[in-house]
Amino acid sequence: MRDPGSVLITGASGGIGAALAVAYAQPGRKLWLHGRREERLRELAAECARRGAEVETKVLDLLDTAALLAWVEGLAARVDLAVVNAGVTSNVRAGESWAEVDHLLQVNVRAAFATVAALLPEMRRRRRGQIALVSSIAAWFGLPLTPAYSASKAALKAYGEALRGWLAPEGVEVNVVMPGFVRTDMAARFPGAKRFMLAPEDAARRIVRGLERNQARISFPLPSSFGMWALAALPAALSQRILGALGYGR
Repeated sequence: MRDPGSVLITGASGGIGAALAVAYAQPGRKLWLHGRREERLRELAAECARRGAEVETKVLDLLDTAALLAWVEGLAARVDLAVVNAGVTSNVRAGESWAEVDHLLQVNVRAAFATVAALLPEMRRRRRGQIALVSSIAAWFGLPLTPAYSASKAALKAYGEALRGWLAPEGVEVNVVMPGFVRTDMAARFPGAKRFMLAPEDAARRIVRGLERNQARISFPLPSSFGMWALAALPAALSQRILGALGYGR
């Protein structure tokens, strides 16, 4: 969608979400910004308002599915573009307990699916709207350092691709965003090498441009994206050895 009049962003208090909020802030545009950090959301809202946008913020625990559904359903008729961006990570060096894995899946997968479910009835009725699911290049091939995170992002990739095929005839656009390493708090917690790291502002520009063009997959940067795609195409045993040699194994 080239010029959405209203944009909903979940996970807006994080690096990519905040950069997207600023990128979309302009006179005449409505922004709904969700996040966990209230102070950061207030600062972000003030910055977006200075750029001319009308802004509303929402601090909401994504594990509270009923509250999430109620909030999004209340906005759905007015949302042109929704960027489903909220997410958490984990890694095996810190330990992936079931409690940690369960929390990650609830935030990264269950809450994302619930957000989409709350938006779709109105978008399908209007035969117009766009949903961007923020996955990761880790969706191409699971990283041994982050098994649960990789699995959650693979779920978003498959879900978004399936939704795109289903909803395209109804005028609803669905895009899968697959970033590599972006300079955020989440990336800082990743225990391996962070090659081809991008600034959040650079990532936001690429995402906005891809959404304007309605690209099915918005995957970047090219070296990392191609490398992960190639790992998925190679025999799994060879791919695991390559990852180990690059420092992404156990």
